[in-house]
Amino acid sequence: MIDRRLETLRVLRERGTVTATAEALHLTPSTVSQQLRQLARDLGVELLEAQGRRVRLTAAAHTVLRHADALAAQWERARADLAAHRTGAAGQVRFCSVSSALAALVAPAAARLREEHPGLEVRMSEKESEDAAHLLLSHRYDIAVVIPSVGTPAPGDARFAVRTLLDEPQDLLVPAGHPLAARGTVRLDEAAGEPWIGSPERTDQHRLMLASCASAGFAPRIVHEANEWFAVSALVARGFGVGLAPRLAPLPPDDGVVRVPLRGEGVPFRRIIACVRRGSDRQPPIAHGLRALRAAARDR
Repeated sequence: MIDRRLETLRVLRERGTVTATAEALHLTPSTVSQQLRQLARDLGVELLEAQGRRVRLTAAAHTVLRHADALAAQWERARADLAAHRTGAAGQVRFCSVSSALAALVAPAAARLREEHPGLEVRMSEKESEDAAHLLLSHRYDIAVVIPSVGTPAPGDARFAVRTLLDEPQDLLVPAGHPLAARGTVRLDEAAGEPWIGSPERTDQHRLMLASCASAGFAPRIVHEANEWFAVSALVARGFGVGLAPRLAPLPPDDGVVRVPLRGEGVPFRRIIACVRRGSDRQPPIAHGLRALRAAARDR
């Protein structure tokens, strides 16, 4: 019901290039370019300006996009109203999620859906937080479970509805036998003199570690770097440093690492949110998915 060329323009705003837009929509770059030229001709305005090897949206394009966002949200609400005439017991809901939330929240939610709505097909995929916006807008997924960061849907965005699932505290990782390992809880500044394991490619986690240590009054002395939790855990277990890990992050069992909860003001945590296209949360399969996610979060 909504002109697909408007959807193409919306994805272009997110991806920035015709090539990336074509990839997201499973089209060829020439098809994307043709759609946008036809749309500009039909509307009687210029939508794109060349900017080196990229394109820039014109002021007219941003005006079109404001209306396109409103139309898309209204169409999602219309679909929800129509779907309300059905039971919602059948259909499909597609989740994408960061890895730790996929294991700790999405998988339990999917198991709950399988039990309560056996006719509802559930699909799950591990994706990075920064990919959530275009994956939702291109209708490849219905619910994205992500860590808020640059590029993820914001609460005030007219295109998305955002729901907080939980605030996940960080734990200090120390090797078994470390003086802090026997403590029930510790303050973060008690590890100020330790060597640290950083995770620079896990951007949200690395920034949180640096900001949390700064708030505790010190800059961590990062001597080694690892990004996967099993690698961080292995380095900590062998005494190469300490680190921070989210409470939900899976660590190998009996690997010689002790999680020590942090106490005091400013205990670091990361927020886990669920994002959907605005208006789509009234569609029964997506509504069931969100309810199952909230239940999984309450069980943590």
